[in-house]
Amino acid sequence: MDKLKAMESFVSVATRGSLTAAAQAEGVAPAIMGRRLDALEQRLGVRLLVRTTRRITLTPEGGAYLDDCQRLLIDLANAEASVSAGGVKAGGHLRITAPAGFGRRHVAPLMPRFLALHADVSMSLNLNDRVIDLTAEGLDCAVRVGDLPDSSLVGVRLAENQRRCVAAPGYLQRHGTPRHPNELSRFDCLALSSGAAQSRGWAFRVPRNAPGRQQEGDPTGAGVPRNAPRRQQEGVLTDAAAGGDDEVIHLKPGGPLDCTDGEVLHDWCLAGHGIAWRSSWEVASDLASGRLVEVLAEFAAPPNGIYAVFPQRRHLPLRVRLWIDFLKQSYGESGYWQAA
Repeated sequence: MDKLKAMESFVSVATRGSLTAAAQAEGVAPAIMGRRLDALEQRLGVRLLVRTTRRITLTPEGGAYLDDCQRLLIDLANAEASVSAGGVKAGGHLRITAPAGFGRRHVAPLMPRFLALHADVSMSLNLNDRVIDLTAEGLDCAVRVGDLPDSSLVGVRLAENQRRCVAAPGYLQRHGTPRHPNELSRFDCLALSSGAAQSRGWAFRVPRNAPGRQQEGDPTGAGVPRNAPRRQQEGVLTDAAAGGDDEVIHLKPGGPLDCTDGEVLHDWCLAGHGIAWRSSWEVASDLASGRLVEVLAEFAAPPNGIYAVFPQRRHLPLRVRLWIDFLKQSYGESGYWQAA
């Protein structure tokens, strides 16, 4: 308990930046807080704080120790909350992460609704497009879009996601409609900039040995003129993911506009600047309202999944289980994606 009290005092002083403020919050004299910190530094054999009459600053070792202490204290609070009321009442702090675009649209709006059902839970959301190590960064759960690679994480499928080629009706009226993926070289395609995610390009399912797949001696793809601008067609990759008599091809179409941010591509598409390849979670409401129209639907690649993933644990905290169930139920509601 002495170690725990010393850690709590250290975190309080470090986060408030003042011995006096930390002492007032705990209802003790500043000298007591000072003695606790002195004892902690002596036990650890390292300087954690630089204290002057005007300010308190963390040493590099103190900064690293602060992160660990905060994580341990949160875990302790969560452990106590998970067994409160006989283990049937969710409590504690829930730390989740999601891709930025998906998280803004389909995770953040659901969090207040979840808290309204579970008043003893608090939540924090990390929006990040990089794949985060949940264990290393102290996160409870991640929402991820796309098929999951093999890992030590447990995944629960929440919903399906379909990639769709879409365009504004006005653009199609002015430029026509592609009838086959290999015709995209004649259109303005709104693609992610080189080096961004989605490096394999746009995926389509086509009959095997049909026009649109790469043929020997034709690096630009069958049916694509050899003199087509490089920015508009950079070749065709194939795989056998579709099965049966179909195969999945990957095209890299282009146009006068590209961007590293998918939301910008979506906005450009709505404004009628070209054809985009976007996820159903992003454009379902636009398709339902008629703001966008799907093209090449018969060539759409097989859907992938939207998952909740979490570290393998013998006893998953109740708040995490309830959150995953809540997401699955919300995404499964009739008309959710069209209205979201």
